[in-house]
Amino acid sequence: MNMKYLVTSVAAAALLSTSAFAQTPAPAPAQSSSMPRAETTAAPVVNQSANEWRASKIIGLYVYNDADERLGAINDLLTDSSGKIVKAVIGVGGFLGIGESDVAVNFDQLKFVTEPMRTSSTTTTTPAAPAADGTRPANSTVGTTATTTTTTTAKASVNPDHAKLSATKEQLKAMPQFKYAK
Repeated sequence: MNMKYLVTSVAAAALLSTSAFAQTPAPAPAQSSSMPRAETTAAPVVNQSANEWRASKIIGLYVYNDADERLGAINDLLTDSSGKIVKAVIGVGGFLGIGESDVAVNFDQLKFVTEPMRTSSTTTTTPAAPAADGTRPANSTVGTTATTTTTTTAKASVNPDHAKLSATKEQLKAMPQFKYAK
C-alpha cells in the first residue's frame, strides 16, 4: 500500500472519531435547590429610541464648521473596549476621494444636528427666442432676465443630518494624518 494513502486513511479515521465524540451530549450539571438560577435571557428591544442613533447613519455624514463650510465626511468611528465611541475619523481635503487624508477627533468634539442643512438653489429664466418668422410670443419680454432663489429644507430625522466641528479647513488639514493600528 502506498504510504500517502496510509497517512490519509489514518488522518480521516482520527477526524471521524473526533466528530463522533463531539456529538455526545455533556452530562447536565447537578442543580442545587438552595441556589436560584440566574436569568440569562435579555429583554427584547423592538424600537429605536429617539436618543439612539444608528452608527451606519453617522458614517458618511458631512462635517461642517461654524461658518457652514464643509470640512469633510465621517469615514469611521473608533470605540473603546466597552463599546463607547471615542473618536471619529474624518476624511478631509482632496476631490472625490483623491488626495483625501484621514484625521481623528474626539467624538465629543462633534455636535450632531438633526435639522437638515439649509441649501439655496438659483434658477434663471430667459426670454423666449423669436419664432422662425421673427415674431415673439405675446408673454415674452425682450432683454430681461428673472432670477428666483429658493431655500429648501427637508423633514428632520431621528438620525443626525450632519455634524458640526469648531475648526477650520486649514486646522484640519494641518493635523497629522490618522493611522490605523494593524
